[in-house]
Amino acid sequence: MSTGTLLAIIIPVVVLLALAAVAVSLVMRRRHLRERFGPEYERTVEGSDGRLAAERELREREKRHDSLDIKPLPSVSRNRYAQEWSSVQEEFVDRPEEAVHDADRLVTSLMHDRGYPTEGFDQQMKDLSVEHGSTLEHYRAAHDVETLSGRSQATTEQLRGAMVHYRALFNELLSDGGQAHPARP
Repeated sequence: MSTGTLLAIIIPVVVLLALAAVAVSLVMRRRHLRERFGPEYERTVEGSDGRLAAERELREREKRHDSLDIKPLPSVSRNRYAQEWSSVQEEFVDRPEEAVHDADRLVTSLMHDRGYPTEGFDQQMKDLSVEHGSTLEHYRAAHDVETLSGRSQATTEQLRGAMVHYRALFNELLSDGGQAHPARP
């Protein structure tokens, strides 16, 4: 076989192998993002100009998150937060709107103590999405009700639902490296 014929066979094979490697890499990156961000992956894709733009944004969130000093809480702090959560839940009986506001404040305080920046709800959502994508919808729903409550437009049932939603994120933030220390229901 001539050199030209060998090159005509080898070059396309190498190109096909390179394309296959790129395709596998893209699939693996997409799988990683889907697994890490959970439902937030699809939400970001739906809210952006396309899948590639959404994936770029999610990778940027990962980079920002990796630069943060997220840390578990000492057991003393976890216990204090669990007690505060119990007090907020008890407050709901007599003052549901105030309890929802206090639950929002408590979740924000817990985020801060864990090392998450708390400079605004949208940024909080992005920062939390990297490790807590499965509970973000709870936080979003609770925040929406808290906003309604601030205008005295939330029903008691909505306020109750907000407490349940806040508790989902609260419990996840309170956990320590998979060793959950949930607040009482």
